[in-house]
Amino acid sequence: MYNNRLKEPFIDKFIEAILLLENTEECHRFFEDILTISELKSIAQRLEVAKMLDKDRTYTDIATETGASTATISRVKKCLNYGADGYKLILNKVQAEEIHEE
Repeated sequence: MYNNRLKEPFIDKFIEAILLLENTEECHRFFEDILTISELKSIAQRLEVAKMLDKDRTYTDIATETGASTATISRVKKCLNYGADGYKLILNKVQAEEIHEE
């Protein structure tokens, strides 16, 4: 069972609001308003790092291709190995969607 350390009313409402977004355009509009461009790029970069780590790419390759620091890569790897399985969850969903689109 997942132990949600972030279970708080404001966070729950934020996540519920995200789930109401219906398409890519709505997500772009919402995240552009709620995050700085730097924050959004950082989050997107971490997901790309997770994808590459999942494919056993080297830190050097990942850093070169994404611009991520080795500290960021290490943090993502730690989450992949010991985190709440959020990266694994979304990576599986993205992979299933990519297969479905082919």
